[in-house]
Amino acid sequence: MKQGTYDRYYDADLEEFKQLILEKIKNAQKQLELIESAFKNDSDNGTNDTSPTFKAFDEGSHVMSKEANAQLAIRQEKFIRDLKNALIRIENKTYGVCRVTKKLINKERLKLVPHATLSMEAKNMQ
Repeated sequence: MKQGTYDRYYDADLEEFKQLILEKIKNAQKQLELIESAFKNDSDNGTNDTSPTFKAFDEGSHVMSKEANAQLAIRQEKFIRDLKNALIRIENKTYGVCRVTKKLINKERLKLVPHATLSMEAKNMQ
């Protein structure tokens, strides 16, 4: 793990993380496409022949559903952006270094949260 004058992950480790992140980006983009297609899908759910009360309820839930999908899309876009920023850190060879403590972030943490920029130590200090 130690190379040069400061701690950083070896190039082989960085390559392993890069592949993991690229796979996560691919999956996240697929999910974003699904969310966006659901968001853009304005199909009528066939409430024309039901009571006005149900129709109003259905329209209200439709609006809430659109808002929820919009929030999901925003979160997914941020996740993809964070993953792409992690790829930049890999290229710069700064990936996996805590931005607060400057120590290496635990490899298991990075496998679970590959876009992490804080070690658990720094996260607990917040």
